[in-house]
Parts: sequence; structure tokens; C-alpha cells
Amino acid sequence: MLPINKTIKRSIICLMMIMMARATVQGQTTQPVWWFGVSGAANANFYDGTTQRLNSSLIVPTAFHKGSGIRPYGSILMEYRPVGVWGGMLNVAYDGRGGKFDGVTAPCNCPATLGTNTSYVSIEPSIRLGMPSSNFFFFAGPRVAFNLQKDFSYTQLKQPNTDAELSAMHNTVISGQVGMGYDIQMSSPNSTTKVSLSPFISFHPYFGQAPRDIESWQITTVRAGIALKFGKGSKIIPKEDALVATAPPVRDVVFSVRAPITVPVKRQISETLPLLNSIFFDEGSSEIPGRYVILTKDQASGFKEVQLQNEQSDNMNGRSSRQLNVYHNILNILGDRMRSNPNATITLSGSPAKGPKDGKAFAEAIKQYLISAFGIEDSRIRTQARKKPTMPSEQPGGTKELTLLKSEDRRVDIESTSPELLIEVGGGMMKPVQFNTTQVDPLDSHVFFNVDGAKDTFKSWTITATDDKGNIQSYGPFTSDKESVPGSSILGNSPTGDYKITMIGEPKNGLPVKKESTVHLIRQNETIEKGYRYSIVFDFDKAKTIAAYDNFLTNIVSPLIPEGSTVIIHGHTDVIGEDEYNQKLSDNRANGTQKILERELAKAGKTNVKFETFGFGKNLSHSPFENNLPEERFYNRTVIIDIIPVK
Repeated sequence: MLPINKTIKRSIICLMMIMMARATVQGQTTQPVWWFGVSGAANANFYDGTTQRLNSSLIVPTAFHKGSGIRPYGSILMEYRPVGVWGGMLNVAYDGRGGKFDGVTAPCNCPATLGTNTSYVSIEPSIRLGMPSSNFFFFAGPRVAFNLQKDFSYTQLKQPNTDAELSAMHNTVISGQVGMGYDIQMSSPNSTTKVSLSPFISFHPYFGQAPRDIESWQITTVRAGIALKFGKGSKIIPKEDALVATAPPVRDVVFSVRAPITVPVKRQISETLPLLNSIFFDEGSSEIPGRYVILTKDQASGFKEVQLQNEQSDNMNGRSSRQLNVYHNILNILGDRMRSNPNATITLSGSPAKGPKDGKAFAEAIKQYLISAFGIEDSRIRTQARKKPTMPSEQPGGTKELTLLKSEDRRVDIESTSPELLIEVGGGMMKPVQFNTTQVDPLDSHVFFNVDGAKDTFKSWTITATDDKGNIQSYGPFTSDKESVPGSSILGNSPTGDYKITMIGEPKNGLPVKKESTVHLIRQNETIEKGYRYSIVFDFDKAKTIAAYDNFLTNIVSPLIPEGSTVIIHGHTDVIGEDEYNQKLSDNRANGTQKILERELAKAGKTNVKFETFGFGKNLSHSPFENNLPEERFYNRTVIIDIIPVK
């Protein structure tokens, strides 16, 4: 076997030298996506295991164990190479796996030899991984082989030679291979017809390559060869020509930048959070889900709603675990309010996924918790079951995202006529909870980029911010008409800075669009005076600000807006539905809220109030919450009102 090993090593070294010596040719044409061709190679086959029963009529006196041989391999091939490093390969081949076993001596002191001429038709699909800025590629995949030949030749001194066929051969063999190659471009750089000469090597381990269903004969193969491939590219149009002629006109877009006068890093705020009057249950269970805070009787005796007013988190930028922590105490808040107001009564309406019986079980689980933990009298809590909630998420005729919608309707709604428990801020919401917190990177500290027409014109667009030292920061890609970046992110550790803002849009057709602007940013490090935040939550797919919201905005929010302040209103939706529809829905919610507040401020004679109103749709980078839980999606159907004190 030593000479064969040396031959293989020399072949591999020779192939590697050819690969390394050949430079990548940069042409004036594109590379083909599809390639077709042929390949030829030598299979170096190595035998291991045991073979003694050659067929039903011949069992040789001494078993054969090891062997080797060189046999031909030839294929027709196809390759798929899209833009990028990943691609695919397919070879359909004649695959020779024959060889000769090492000689043995029979008991009669007679030398014996065994040679095989096994071969297959092989189908070899592979994943192709090209190396960036190099012609090297790697491949790996399965091999499915169908037996074509199973001849053997056995010789033993003092008896006739035997030429026959091996028995018990697998008709189909499934194994695998890994390998590498190098594409040498043989055609002119300017030719659209591409020719590639590709030396390659591959390794076929013995796994799955047992040729017979008896004994233990295994084959390991190292293959070395070369492929000739053909493909069709296309001409590359020089930049100068493209600028002059071929690009279709791109619709112009209007680019503007809104930067804050100062960049506040933190703000103390008082937040009023509406409480959903619903508890959502997990599928297949009538137990209160573990994400809701459940107290023992001793713990409940010391629980007060006012405890939730303490500072809970310093992260108010983006998704908020703080508000969810308040909401997930909803049963304890309800128990504390009922304990403090002995005349208050409630109705728990359970809506199940499978029938009224499940809905009743949901409601009873909550009732028993309020009774056992907070000592609420049984007579003050009524339970009932409904087929659907009063305001269901799943609508008649709906066919999309039903799993999410059904999980929202699997809930218990809290209903009451007692004002100590509920307040009219829309749909019978529970009375809000007010708490103090620190807002990090508040929305008025963001730099907003408006690209009117981006959704219709661009596939995507990016922003670069270049300071006066030439340092560049990049943001994006974006797809909506409006995006923002925290001013503190652009400033980094700098107290102030002047930046050139460049927007580059990649159009759906035509050449890239470039727009420029400038901003001046100043960091405000100290925590500034207290602001206020209010939220209103909308029912599924609803934008109209109903009378309940009108009363809340008129009587509670509007009086707290001082002269000279800034009111930032931002509308959001959950992830259910199309992007464009959700964008319009959030715009309508935010604009409707602004109109009510403007009306009330005008009545009060407050004219020096600035509004900044945005609709973010289901934009995940601005979404107040995640969208995994039903309550998160409910809270994302919101308009948030930030009242910024006079600067």
C-alpha cells in the first residue's frame, strides 16, 4: 500500500501547487450563475475488514482483509453559484471502487489472490461554499450509488482460477463525501462564455460504504481529479456608461433631519400605566400562568398597590419589563383594591379556546385566588363563561395569524361598576397605576431621519454620521419613511459634536440616491426635571378614539400640559397584519390623540405648546414591548404621550 500512498500524496501536492500558482482573473463580465461540464478523476480505494465467502458456491480457505486499488471516475456535472458564497453542485458519475486485496496463503501453503472490479452509477449532490476574494471552494454532501459491476477474480496455486460475481452485494449504497477545489478561469476576462478548469480532491470515509450485506468489507476512497466547466455571463456596464445611459430615473425623495437642541441622557418621569382588565391563560391549562405574580396569604396581607409606585427600572428605552411587572401584579392590585373597598364587586368572564366549560374554569381559578390570598367574600365575585370575549381579537372570516389571535381570546375579563376598581380610559380598563421611574435616552433625545417616499422608492436606505475628525458611524438598513437614532449613540463619549449626515438609498430600480444634511448635538448629562407619561390602549384593529379616551385625555392628561412644554405622541401597533396597514393605523391613533389635546389646550388658552407626533406602526426597534405574549401585543396597540417640561 506504500507506493499508492506516495502517489496520492504527490497528486495532492501537485494539485495544491497548481491552485496556489493561479491568480484570480478580474474580468469585465459577470460570473455565470449556472455551470455545466464534465469531470475525470482517479479513485484511490482502500479496503479493510474481512471477505471470505465470495458467492454461494465459493468460500475461500483463507480470509482476505486489507487491499487497495486505483480505479477511474467520470461524471457530468452541474453547479449553481448565486451571488454570495453558498451554492450547490450535482455530479452523476461512473464510479469505480475496485481494487486488489493483499495476498494470503491457503492452508496447503498455496499463495492466493483476490481482485475486485466493483463499480457504481453515483449521484452526488453537494453544498458548495466559495471563499470570498479567492477561487477556492469547499463542498460536502451525500453519495447515492447504484451497483453496476460486481466481478471478482480469485487465484490459488494448484487449482484453476475463478472469475465470477460477488454475491450479497448491496444494490444501493448511501454514504457521503467532503472535498475542496480551485476554479482556474481559462476564458478571456471580456468573454461572456466562461470556461473553468477545476482541480479537486475529495474524501469518502468508510461510513455507509460497505459493499455487501454479509461480512465486514469496508471501502475508504480518496478521489483526485479535474473538472471542465462552462457557463454564460453578461457584460458589466462601466460606471461612466451607466451614469450616462441605462439607469431608469428614480423618483426623488425628500430627506430631512430633526435633531434635539440638547441630548438629555436621563429624565425622571411619573408614568400613568393603564391596566389591562384581562388575564390570559395558556393553552390546555386552567391554572393561572406562572408569569402572573402569585402571593401566599401572608404575603398578600402585606401587599399594597402603592408599593408599585417605587422606582422599578432605569430602562425606558424600547421594550419595558417595568410596565409588565406592574401588569403581572394585576390580581394582587385587584385584591388590594377590593380589600380596601368592601362594597366593590366584580364579574369574571372567562372565554376559552374549546368551550364554555373551560372559560368557567379560568374564572373560578382567579376567584379562588382572591378568596384564599386576600380574603375576599365569595358573594362579591361572580363568575361566568362566554364563547368569545366582548371585544374579541379573532374576527369572523379571519384566516391569518389565527394562533396569535386565539391566544388573545383565551382569557378572563374583569368587569365592574365600582369606580374604585375601574376607570373609563377605554373599554372598561382597570384604574391606572401611577409610578416613578427614570427614562434613559428619551424620545426627544433622538435624531429623527425623515425620507418621504422611501417605502415606495427604495429597497432600503442607510445613514452615516461623520464627525469633524472624519470618524464615520453607520446606521441601518431601514425600510420605513421615518427612523430615529438616540443622540447619545451618535455622540458616544463626546460632550458635543458637529456631524455630516448622509442618506444613501438603494432604489428598487436605477442608481443609488444620496442626500446630505448636518446636525449639531450637545449632551445634557444631568438628570433633568420630572416629566409625565400617559398611555392609552386600543382594542384590536381599532383607531377611533372613543368617548372613554376623550374623557381621559380631556380631564386627566390635558390639564397637566404646561405652557411652553413639548408633547411627544407616538402611536404603535402589534405585529399582526401588514406593514402598510399598521403604519396607517398607528398614524391615525396618534393624530386622533393630538387633535383632542389641541382642542382642550385651545379652550384653556394654552397656545405655546409644541407637538411632535409619530406613528411607528409595528416597527420592532421602537415597539414598547415584545410581541410574544398576548398582553405584550395588547400593550403595543397604544398611543404613548410624553409631556416634556419647559427647557
